[in-house]
Amino acid sequence: MVNYRYLGNSGFKVTEITYGNWVTHASQVENDAAIATVHKALDLGITSFDTADAYANTAAESILGEALKGQRRESLEIFTKVYWPTGPKGANDTGLSRKHIFESINGSLDRLGLDYVDLYQAHRYDYETPIEETMQAFADIVRQGKALYIGVSEWTAEQLREGHALAKQMNFQLVSNQPQYSALWRVIENKVVPTSEGLGMSQIVWSPMAQGVLSGKYLPGQPVPAGSRATDDKSGAQFIKRFLGDDVLEAVQKLKPLAEQAGLTMPQLAIAWVLQNKNVAAALVGASRPEQLEDSVKASGVTLDADLLEAMDAALAPVAVTDPEETYSVSPKTRV
Repeated sequence: MVNYRYLGNSGFKVTEITYGNWVTHASQVENDAAIATVHKALDLGITSFDTADAYANTAAESILGEALKGQRRESLEIFTKVYWPTGPKGANDTGLSRKHIFESINGSLDRLGLDYVDLYQAHRYDYETPIEETMQAFADIVRQGKALYIGVSEWTAEQLREGHALAKQMNFQLVSNQPQYSALWRVIENKVVPTSEGLGMSQIVWSPMAQGVLSGKYLPGQPVPAGSRATDDKSGAQFIKRFLGDDVLEAVQKLKPLAEQAGLTMPQLAIAWVLQNKNVAAALVGASRPEQLEDSVKASGVTLDADLLEAMDAALAPVAVTDPEETYSVSPKTRV
């Protein structure tokens, strides 16, 4: 079964392996397969599910809602997000304005078939909307009972401090941030993680396997595998490109004997690695087939010894991205 961790300084627990449906539902896999994978997640002890209104232009939320129909609501932790364009992508169909936030939460609840979500997240920082407006809208949504907790995604340390202070003034709290984090992408370690620890916020990290590169299936000097994420623009091919250089792939191959030494598969090693960071409450994993989840959940509860962690650092140090300035490029400066 999957272990639970507290989300920030709250009393709210989430499964440290959380199912995310970013590039799978209504995109990479057919609906029946997507529903079967959600049911497999439940069978394996995953009760936390992450989605967003923008995934497959709202369709991913609908499929998750269908897959969870009939489940005991109190036994689930459902996360969704707001920021990116949805619908016809009109002038107010994006961002963190009060108008877009309220229309988005109502749409998400309808598609998910829920009265409330457990965690509602700002999918990016909105430079065009005053942060006071955004945080007031979140405060009102919490008071209306449409979301129990509020989080953000890919905010910088400075943005986290400002948002957290405003939330406190408005009598709610930010409990989480959702950044990209893996043994190859470590940009949050220098500023975001220490800031979050001080504020009482956790990380819910996406792409712990670096878009699948840390699975070891991409080989230096070889074509990418047919049917893999790297070949499918709908499945995040643009995100994986940065990790497909031969220098990166050669470094990743050095992890294979380390995984074997630990009695883990390469995906398990990658997921277990992010979970060694105590500020990480959950690692988001997706799956196009139910059996992939059977492998992923075995990373829950794994402790990697210091020598192994040191060996991993040594293998990946030449290619791992650690510059905290990379965080500033994630949120668009305009909504266009």
